[in-house]
Amino acid sequence: MAAATSASITPSDPRAIPPALFNACFVLFTINAVYFPIAWFSHWWIYDPSGLGIPTDFVNVWAAGKLVLDGTPALAYDWDIQKKVEVALLGQDFVGYFAWHYPPPFLFVASFLAQFPYAVAFAGWMAVSVVPYAAVVRGIVGRPFGLVLAIAFPMVFSNTLVGQNGFLTAALVGGTLYLMPVRPVLAGVCLGLLSYKPQYGLLFPLVLIAAGHWRVFISAAATVVALAFISWLAFGIEAWKAFFHWMPTFSQAFLSDGKATWWKLQSLYSLIRFLGGPESFAWAVYWVFVASVATVLVLMWRSRVPYTLKAAALAAGTLLTTPYLFMYDMVVLAIPVAFLVRLGLQSGFRPYELPALGAALALIISFIFTGFPVGLGAILIVAGLVLRRAGSWWRREPSHALAPLGA
Repeated sequence: MAAATSASITPSDPRAIPPALFNACFVLFTINAVYFPIAWFSHWWIYDPSGLGIPTDFVNVWAAGKLVLDGTPALAYDWDIQKKVEVALLGQDFVGYFAWHYPPPFLFVASFLAQFPYAVAFAGWMAVSVVPYAAVVRGIVGRPFGLVLAIAFPMVFSNTLVGQNGFLTAALVGGTLYLMPVRPVLAGVCLGLLSYKPQYGLLFPLVLIAAGHWRVFISAAATVVALAFISWLAFGIEAWKAFFHWMPTFSQAFLSDGKATWWKLQSLYSLIRFLGGPESFAWAVYWVFVASVATVLVLMWRSRVPYTLKAAALAAGTLLTTPYLFMYDMVVLAIPVAFLVRLGLQSGFRPYELPALGAALALIISFIFTGFPVGLGAILIVAGLVLRRAGSWWRREPSHALAPLGA
């Protein structure tokens, strides 16, 4: 009887996966894994019941690649020409544009995918790009449960539905942060490849310089230069001229005129515009916010905060400081969440952490039903959890590597 009583009051292993976390992830994992095969056979995804292509984001990737294969890569940036290729591919017209606005190095990916039939390219891009993303999340968490967490993440649904590149972006951000303490050169390569989305490059150079991670910085810079040079050889200087020529048009349409509609964007800038704030005020608030986030991150990375928390903070800060942020881009939020889960499985979750992550999840899911741009709130919740874990930064001992989880 005494032994039984003693066993009943013994604290559970803090390294065990909390049932609430596992159950929530298992349900979301199942939904994401099952929905798309059903959607394909039900003609809800890629093609509609009439056999026509459903207008969605991936069409601009395939169309840009087709123009490269036709020997005219610079025309991928011309909105009208790009749309003609897209309409011909889908077999139907659509309102607005799915414009190509990535730097020329990403044309290598587009031209490779355009060699395949549209459906094969679409589904294949999702199937292939999810692999490094899931591998990085699993590596960060340090257990097989990381694979479940990766696929369970709610933005996996948004990204897969439209055929976007959120998996690749998350894999590169997470890969950079995971490899930095142990493989700095390879981490720099990941960061250099992330230049296909330049809006994510604002904070990394500041933090790398502040923390003295020069091998990562130099490797990333060399990768960017190499990509630019190789793409210049492959696609010519005209592709780069077209990219820079059309960028102001794109910026005007999406960040001034709101052509993407403000509710679809999840940044602080877009939230202010959604609520009716004028452009000048939104930019002013946004830049003050960016400066604040950058200052916190520089101080944190120069402090004795454990590396795991520094990495989580930088991943969250990357999302907070881009004005152009769709829900599918927020697959990157899986990276700071994975670092938090790693810490929770190492030393136990604090009482408020899982409820807070549940609140962030509820915000994201509510976006489907309300169309209100709640993504910023979810990011701020995760960032707040990271800062709360960091505590008094200057009194922490340095941690230069990711400690492995116990068995």
